[in-house]
Amino acid sequence: MPDRLRQLLDHRGVLLADGGMGTGLFARGLETGDSPELWNVDHPDRVEDVHREFIEAGSDIVLTNSFGGNAFRLKLHDAQNRVAELNRAAAEVARRAADAVDRPVLVAGSIGPTGEILMPVGALDPADAEAAFRAQAEALAAGGVDILWIETMSSAEELEAAVRAASGPGLPVCATMSFDTNGRTMMGLTPDAALGLAHRFSPALAGFGANCGIGPAQLLATLLGFSRLERQGEVIIAKGNCGIPEYRDGAIHYTGTPEIMADYALLARDAGARVIGGCCGTRGEHIAAMRRALDLVEPEGFPDIERIERLLGPVTAAATEPVPSNRGERRRGRPRGSA
Repeated sequence: MPDRLRQLLDHRGVLLADGGMGTGLFARGLETGDSPELWNVDHPDRVEDVHREFIEAGSDIVLTNSFGGNAFRLKLHDAQNRVAELNRAAAEVARRAADAVDRPVLVAGSIGPTGEILMPVGALDPADAEAAFRAQAEALAAGGVDILWIETMSSAEELEAAVRAASGPGLPVCATMSFDTNGRTMMGLTPDAALGLAHRFSPALAGFGANCGIGPAQLLATLLGFSRLERQGEVIIAKGNCGIPEYRDGAIHYTGTPEIMADYALLARDAGARVIGGCCGTRGEHIAAMRRALDLVEPEGFPDIERIERLLGPVTAAATEPVPSNRGERRRGRPRGSA
């Protein structure tokens, strides 16, 4: 089976992923408490429209609307027996959108956490988590995804269960974890520990990185930690939220502008990320700005915390050992092809 992810990376160098599926669905009528996954069957046209928005903005990879598609999450909506149906539908909807354009767009099957805490800290048996992830992965593969994409994980045990399950269909497997203001996952993993865990998987992950969190500046600080341990040729993923969430007028709003997300994309690329996208709050306009920046602005060199904070705001905790600092003001790279 051809590895379309590796082929496209070899061709383009850096790939642009999509933005926030939930953000797009809320803009199209999803209400708090609804199951996004049910929309793959009930409103597939609206789900496809979100994918189309990101593809038209320039995304090379779109994630399926299946983040909460495991039996444990679907049980909250009395849909735990519809795992195969809803995940296959999610893959088919995304596949239609990707195949409708005359350039390669990869479909990644999104696999999020169970919402439970695994043993030994919690009550969920890792074998049961693995079985749930396997059912989801198999349905996404049957629906035609190119990649299985595990995201927003926080515990080593759950990540291990998800990777074991996702390795079954024989597709490339990517994984990302989410880090908080202390520079650790909710279950206490540092970037060093997370990347060390990722290196132990066999077969090897096709990509590993960070997503969600509390904003692009903090995510980039995590990326600097990864950069000290990454292996030659390793695919690092950065998929940060669109700024910081704020509660205003009865709803959550994100502070990120297209300009901020463009700066974030360039910094992520300069820090070594090969796949860059947005997470919560990221819309098509942000992805379009990121696309323009990545296409037009030359790399500027490995960033330090100073440069990240100057462009994106303060980092509350780097959660890494100090990295070399490029002291002094640095000039943004000139547009490609300019004098």
